[in-house]
Amino acid sequence: MTSSYDYIIVGSGIAGLYAALLAREHGSVLVLTKGSIDDCNTRWAQGGIAAPIGAEDSAQRHLDDTIAAGAGLVDPVAARVLAEEAADRIDDLVRFGVPFDTLHGEIALAREGAHSLPRILHAGGDSTGAHMELTLSSLAQQSNITVLEFTLATEILLEGGRVAGVRALDERSGRSTDYACRHLVLATGGAGQLYRVTTNPDVATGNGIALAYRAGAEIMDMEFFQFHPTALKLPGVQPFLISEAVRGEGGLLTDVNGARFMTEYDDRAELAPRDIVARAILDRMQKTGADHVLLDATHLDAARVIARFPQIYRFCLDQGLDITRRPIPVSPAAHYTMGGVRTNVWGETTIPGLYACGECACTAVHGANRLASNSLLETVVFAKRVVQRTIEAPPDSVGADPTPDAIDLSEAAPAETPSPSREAVQSLMWDHVGIVRDGAGLSRAKATLSAWHAALPKPTDRPAHELTDLVACGRLVTEAALLREESRGAHYRSDFPQPHEEWRRHIVFRKDA
Repeated sequence: MTSSYDYIIVGSGIAGLYAALLAREHGSVLVLTKGSIDDCNTRWAQGGIAAPIGAEDSAQRHLDDTIAAGAGLVDPVAARVLAEEAADRIDDLVRFGVPFDTLHGEIALAREGAHSLPRILHAGGDSTGAHMELTLSSLAQQSNITVLEFTLATEILLEGGRVAGVRALDERSGRSTDYACRHLVLATGGAGQLYRVTTNPDVATGNGIALAYRAGAEIMDMEFFQFHPTALKLPGVQPFLISEAVRGEGGLLTDVNGARFMTEYDDRAELAPRDIVARAILDRMQKTGADHVLLDATHLDAARVIARFPQIYRFCLDQGLDITRRPIPVSPAAHYTMGGVRTNVWGETTIPGLYACGECACTAVHGANRLASNSLLETVVFAKRVVQRTIEAPPDSVGADPTPDAIDLSEAAPAETPSPSREAVQSLMWDHVGIVRDGAGLSRAKATLSAWHAALPKPTDRPAHELTDLVACGRLVTEAALLREESRGAHYRSDFPQPHEEWRRHIVFRKDA
């Protein structure tokens, strides 16, 4: 080990940076990030951050909405922690300098789908993630935190069953270095790059989830992958998120013939939970033979639309589309990994000394379907608790309790199978493990991914490591989806279209279980 730190944090999104800024008060901190410090999912978050700070709101109402959205699999203890600690974390962000939008001197609150009243805070309209990320990264770079950019964590190092450090690859020199630590925090984001159509940047390759699985940590709820209903659909243009807040402000969904359709699928219409809206859009696209539907905001006040959604307005205008005059062509896209490294409400994994927070972690706070704008809140609530736990836990703390019935991924024998490309993995996942699934497609995907996994050579550079991690995460998603013979939340099986009470439980994987 060339260097030793009290804390090593892998990832530079809000979860990682917030944890680093808190941890620096209690010891030395190293942040490893495989891109630049600002290259992460967080900065693209448009919708905002949920918190029950309104005069008529309460933690209990936020808790109730979170549980209702999660389709029976939300952990009520984790959800209560999220709702009850939300206001304090917003206070922290304000003190750090995050410039939340205000109205008449108070923080402005908006409403989004499946929330019972307005509780969404924004910064810069639809640029909330970018403002939070840039505020925290600026503070981190001005502090005594060591940040190594373009450095990819490739292996969690263990001694006697506890975390001892991490091995990391310097992408520029090609050299690997071992770093020792007392506490290792995974904050690497999700795995949106599993899919051909995604709102996620290129860095979202499930690194932390794959790292933790290979080290023997438990992985949970991977079948629950959230597809955002509305990503911009224009020829030759990368999918670009069109925030749920557009519908929250009164935007309406129509098919290509101009007919509204959401009332046919759910009484909440455009404000139904994301899984329902995404499947409704997919169904309407199939019925009309189109590759998109339309999100119409042209009836709203143009000045308000521009002020409320400046990032969306500018991006669409750059593509020749004025959203105040013409409806936005949209279709669903992979968006958020609700499963991940299983933790308790203190961010502890089943490996002592290993913690996880943010999108790569799974406390079951989202259940089978994440409530809009709870993701940014989750990052700061549980990052705070991770650092708090490292200070307050006894020295012999053993982490989260292991799951008795965890499953191991079966190992396939190496075969004469060519190694896949990233594009091949993404197409396989989109076609067979996407918004609507069935047993036959999942079985084909499982067999293909298993063969690819066995055929992959030992990775030596970042693209190879990312491909290996994507294949591992793809197997976890696919095998969990094949096991869950029901439909629940974001997981929809056309051959098992109803939820079943016997499946009101979590699927957990652990290597060598």
